[in-house]
Amino acid sequence: MLDHADRFSYRPAFLMEVLVITKKDLLINDEINAEQVRVIDENGNSLGIMTPDEALKIAEGKDLDLVEIAPMAKPPVCKIIDYKKYIFDLAKKEKDARKNQKIVDTKEIKLGLGIGDHDFDVKVKSAEKFLKNGDEVKVTLKFVGREMNFTKLGEELIQRFVESVKECGSPKNKSKLEGRRMTITICPNK
Repeated sequence: MLDHADRFSYRPAFLMEVLVITKKDLLINDEINAEQVRVIDENGNSLGIMTPDEALKIAEGKDLDLVEIAPMAKPPVCKIIDYKKYIFDLAKKEKDARKNQKIVDTKEIKLGLGIGDHDFDVKVKSAEKFLKNGDEVKVTLKFVGREMNFTKLGEELIQRFVESVKECGSPKNKSKLEGRRMTITICPNK
């Protein structure tokens, strides 16, 4: 194990980015400035409440670091662990969490009030494909010119579209008229 002065000068390349991200949140060794801390050893056993100096002596005796892992607790919780390994494990968990995260895209389908049956069916098939891939679909109906007088027909067209894709998705909200556009968002079924 490296002595205290060398711990901060030696940083492997794979830890450089991680240390920049998480170093600001964690206090280690001499940086801990609480009057008393609750100490947990490397095996997870509680050693009780003591001053940071006493805890640091125990950590140095085991060639490990004293890391403040819960600064908001009363008293703050510190753990005796290998700091570099702890940072590496945190980065690994964060990377796994990002990997398992599902990013939902929103696809837009535009309709017109005078859309034909075949065109309508093609748009429905596209929406079903998007919904099966796990994407949300935003259906937009644009009113041109005097079509603003027939918003009721637009509402019926959007409801017909929602009924056509109900096997793959359900509406997230009610259709709403914003200026000359009527929109509705359809989410995929779980």
